[in-house]
Order: sequence, then C-alpha cells, then structure tokens
Amino acid sequence: MKKEETVKLISAEGIEFVIDKEAAMVSQTIRNMLTSPGGFAETEHGEVTFPEISAVILEKICQYFYWSLQYSRGKDTEFHIEPELTLELMMAANYLHT
Repeated sequence: MKKEETVKLISAEGIEFVIDKEAAMVSQTIRNMLTSPGGFAETEHGEVTFPEISAVILEKICQYFYWSLQYSRGKDTEFHIEPELTLELMMAANYLHT
C-alpha cells in the first residue's frame, strides 16, 4: 500500500495507528484535516495527532472506521463496545463526528 493511501493517527501517548485513508475519512473531522487547503501538517504528512484521545480509545475508533466501511457496503455485523470504554468513546466519537 502506498503512503498516500494511508493515514497515521497518533494517540495521546504517542502510539501510532496506520490505517487506510478511506477508513479514516469516515470521520468528518479527519476528512477536514486531511483535505483542507493551506499546507497544514496533517495534509502534507498524512498524520493526525490526538492529544486528548488515549491509545485504547483510538484503537477502538480505528476498528469502528473499518466496521463502518463494511457496514455501508451491506455487510450486516454488530460493532461491540466494551462497557468500560463507552463514555470515553462517545466523547471521542462526538469530537470526530463519526
């Protein structure tokens, strides 16, 4: 996979998640960051840092992005969320408009 087809999402702890750009674009916020004119670092390097989102939550969000793509293509599956992650995940999802 070519570098321009992937995006690097970086958690508060500095953990990096490299995912398909198509999956990352599920998030309106990330889509805006990656497509904004003006030479933002996110646009140039395909990297987005989330200083407020922990690695555990960001990993779950990445899983959701891939699930969402499958779901939109008619693959009917359930997305499991551990109860202890619910609140933090809801706050992150609200920020990311997913």
